[in-house]
Amino acid sequence: MKSVDAENLETAAASETQLSLNEQAYRRFKQALVTLSYKPGEYLNTAQVMNDLSLGRTPINQAIHRLANEGLLQIIPRKGVMVSPLSIDDALELIEVRLANELLCIRLASQRVSTTDIAELNAINQRIAVACQLRDRNQMMSLDYQFHQLLAQIAGNSILMDILSVLHAQAQRFWASSLSKEGHMQEVIGEHQAIINALAAQDASAAAHAAEMHILSFRHALLRG
Repeated sequence: MKSVDAENLETAAASETQLSLNEQAYRRFKQALVTLSYKPGEYLNTAQVMNDLSLGRTPINQAIHRLANEGLLQIIPRKGVMVSPLSIDDALELIEVRLANELLCIRLASQRVSTTDIAELNAINQRIAVACQLRDRNQMMSLDYQFHQLLAQIAGNSILMDILSVLHAQAQRFWASSLSKEGHMQEVIGEHQAIINALAAQDASAAAHAAEMHILSFRHALLRG
């Protein structure tokens, strides 16, 4: 009998084979950037990235341009491709934009959420708790992305979903540096649960407050170093 983890890996692999090479390159490259496998400010060798991600030059180049548009990479004339640096000023500006857009997302989601959505949100948060126990940072970050992506899907606004996808990828690079802090991930799980509970009660004010506290907690974790 296969383990749950083995089944999940097979499912993910099967899903990826259905994607175009360009999309595979974009997703793998983005994951490497948000988990800080490539360090902020580092200049990248395209051939090395191709080797790291097991993909060809054309899909990697396509991914570079997409990720540059999202602010994760910078294309420097006559120098090459650099991983966008991180600064506290950029993080604080990002948090301001997240507050405006994610509170809108939560208010819309509170009007449109279903019992199935609540069950899926709970399931993701439970998987985050398991990843936390295993100290699997990459899995925690991937599941956190899924959690916020599902919230955006529930909100039902495709333009807002695209905006939030970019904002969350940028935020995760800052967040990755704080995941080693003792107890921080448990705080995140609790904050997620507060959002879920408020959505389940269809209490828009409580859901917005819970989302605001979640983002401000991220700000606090960042500032305390």
